[in-house]
Order: sequence, then structure tokens, then C-alpha cells
Amino acid sequence: MNFILFKHNKISLLLLIIALVVSCKSITYDEKDVDVARQKVLINQTLDIWHAAASHADFKTYFDLMDAASVFVGTDSAEVWNKQAFMAFAKPYFERGKAWQFKPLNRHIYFDKTNNDIVWFDETLDTWMGICRGSGVLVKKNRRWLIKHYVLSLTVPNNKIKAVIKAIK
Repeated sequence: MNFILFKHNKISLLLLIIALVVSCKSITYDEKDVDVARQKVLINQTLDIWHAAASHADFKTYFDLMDAASVFVGTDSAEVWNKQAFMAFAKPYFERGKAWQFKPLNRHIYFDKTNNDIVWFDETLDTWMGICRGSGVLVKKNRRWLIKHYVLSLTVPNNKIKAVIKAIK
């Protein structure tokens, strides 16, 4: 009887060791994956702070999060501004105490496989114009993510596009 119990304990111990090895292996991680996850958090924070700065008319924070050589593309076809021109356009809105409020509803972030210092993203926004889409590029400089290029677009449901086209013409 002791032999059977001893054999049973050896089998249990062996199964326990196998289970531990397998579970440890499954929770190992690639350092790069952890860094990507951490960078996504920082990128989301950057974009969220950027949008919040506009809604609170915080001119300095808003434009400090944009790269010196950034571009902002607005919804009107004439709205393609470098940072200095966009600052000049936006300044009166910020001086009124409230620029604009864009609330992110969802966001997707994509990393360049060869250079983790460049990402691009798209986001859906709740705005005064209805649902809009923002997309852009961020670059990492001095361990900070900065907006390099941003495009704001109106979203038009496919079943309403003909009416929109007609209104534009």
C-alpha cells in the first residue's frame, strides 16, 4: 500500500512540475511586446491630453504636444496648416476660453516594425459636427510622443453620400 501511495505521489508531483513548467512558459513575454503596450499607453495619454487641452483652451499644452514641423489638416479642403499657421488660426478660439471639444470614442495605434519611434493611428471622435475621424502620425523625440501629422475628417454614412455630394456642389 505504501508503494502505491508513493507511486501516486510521484505521479502527482511529476504532473505538478509539468503544470508549473507549462504555466510559467505561457506567462513569459517578449520584452518588445511589453514596451509596445507601455508605449500605447503613453500615446493614448498624449492624444487624450491634446484633445482635453483644446476643450479647456490650454493653448500651450495643445501646441507643445505637436512637433515643430507638424501639419494639421482640417475638414475644409483649404485647411492644411503647418504648426505656425495652425497656431495663428486657432489662437482666437483658445483666447475665447474654449476652442473645440473632440471626445475620442475609439482609437487604433500602429507601430512601424523597423522604427518604434514612429506610429500612426486612427480614431473616431464625438464632436459638435457629429461623429468625425481623426488620423495621424506621432514621432518619439526625447522620450516624448509628439503629433507630427493630424487629419480631421467628417464621416458620411454611405446611404447619405449622394445628398452630401449634391450639397457640396
